[in-house]
Amino acid sequence: MNLSRRTFIVSAALAPVACGSLSYEHGIPVAQPKPLPIVRPPQVGQEWTYIKKNIFDGKTLDVITERVANIGSTIVLDRSTADGARLPSEIQTSWGMVATDSQWSRLLNFSPSLPLWPEQLSTTWAKQFNTKYSIAGYSDSRMDWREYMTVQGWEKITVPAGEFVALRFQSLINYESEDPNKVDCIRKETVWFAPQIGRWVAREASGSYQIQGQIGGVILEGSYQWQLSSYK
Repeated sequence: MNLSRRTFIVSAALAPVACGSLSYEHGIPVAQPKPLPIVRPPQVGQEWTYIKKNIFDGKTLDVITERVANIGSTIVLDRSTADGARLPSEIQTSWGMVATDSQWSRLLNFSPSLPLWPEQLSTTWAKQFNTKYSIAGYSDSRMDWREYMTVQGWEKITVPAGEFVALRFQSLINYESEDPNKVDCIRKETVWFAPQIGRWVAREASGSYQIQGQIGGVILEGSYQWQLSSYK
């Protein structure tokens, strides 16, 4: 199915529902800053802590801290939970270009790497990226990944860490599942990226897929929200 047509169909399925107690993020639209802000470069020790919640019931699932641990041929962000348990690290080939993404339920490796935020911090920017991904431990199996990233504007947004002027953008992802029974796999992410801290301050993600051979019946996956609670 054509990506744009599939995206239109699934957008309705991924729209906010009334059954949850946690509302989707809303910022206040503001004018594009002049001059455009510069993204804070990485330094070892920089740190961001996020509260992860289930959008449907509003429950807090975890508190996750991400910290720049190493800057060399790659940039490594170590990740841990509130109780100190280690999570898989995020690896970037350069600042903002992710090669190993630990935000998913399974650790994903991309080749070539993908941008974590728009290449241009402009309200007119949009671009599609095509790459291959593999699941950690199964490097011989490389699957298609198509991601359309588009800027939606600048917004003033308030999260537990404070008030920020952030660039809101959306990524619509159409990917090939490792499970051949799953087709039309779609992931939708909305992100509020604050250049001054070099990371996002809020993020929401939801997804869906269909079962091969079954007509209709889009299956919704979990919907999650992350909010920045502190940074340094």
